[in-house]
Amino acid sequence: MTFSEVQLDQLLKITIEIAKKAGSFIRKERENFDLSAIEHKGFNDLVSYVDKEAEQIIVDGLGELLPDAGFITEEGTKTTRSKSLNWIIDPLDGTTNFIHALPVFSVSIALELNGEVILGVVYEVNRDECFSARKGGGAFCNDKKISVSSAPDLSASLLATGFPYYDFEQIDKYLDALKSLMQKTHGLRRMGSAAVDLAYVACGRFEGYFEYNLNSYDVAGGIILVQEAGGQVTDFGGGDNFLFGREVVASNKNIHSEFLENVKTIWT
Repeated sequence: MTFSEVQLDQLLKITIEIAKKAGSFIRKERENFDLSAIEHKGFNDLVSYVDKEAEQIIVDGLGELLPDAGFITEEGTKTTRSKSLNWIIDPLDGTTNFIHALPVFSVSIALELNGEVILGVVYEVNRDECFSARKGGGAFCNDKKISVSSAPDLSASLLATGFPYYDFEQIDKYLDALKSLMQKTHGLRRMGSAAVDLAYVACGRFEGYFEYNLNSYDVAGGIILVQEAGGQVTDFGGGDNFLFGREVVASNKNIHSEFLENVKTIWT
């Protein structure tokens, strides 16, 4: 299956509308959110009716667009996966932030074809910023073109990461990586939404981002933003197994080798 640029542009436009619709619902529910609505999928793995209903909004909106497409969804609203074409959805990336009223959370939607993301949207609800990209079309925030930072090296870089919250098996390696990088950069930040981290790399607010123990729906929407904004995305070994490989390093191309080497040295 192939898509023309016109087809991808049309799909992207509709996907943006659906992401904003879900985001509007999330924003409204946050105003009077009751902590008693929290459920636990696992240790520190929180969910609420807001995640589930936002996902239903997205699945309903996307369902008729591409009849052959499967779905990979965080909350399991629809789980019929295709061999070649799939919508990858995180209806509320940053659920813990949402629950605690910390204003960093987003809607992430991507379209994957044969293992490659060809379309992505990350809608940061609180700032009303909609990041979008399709293969070969550049990356945008609220319809304005964006690009990665031009910082030349790690010493001029601000990095993002995510802390492990339930799988602590590699925590010592992770802390070693933090120790190394905090001495070589402007600092590290933990926003609590991988999709936002990647969007912020794409628009130059961060120079780079790395994290492990990720799911495809955490990163799919943001991966193509970085790529289309002129950045580089790899796994920890420098390869291309970052969509389903549960680890990602994303940055501008100037710092990527140096950034990756710091991570790789500690992780391998």
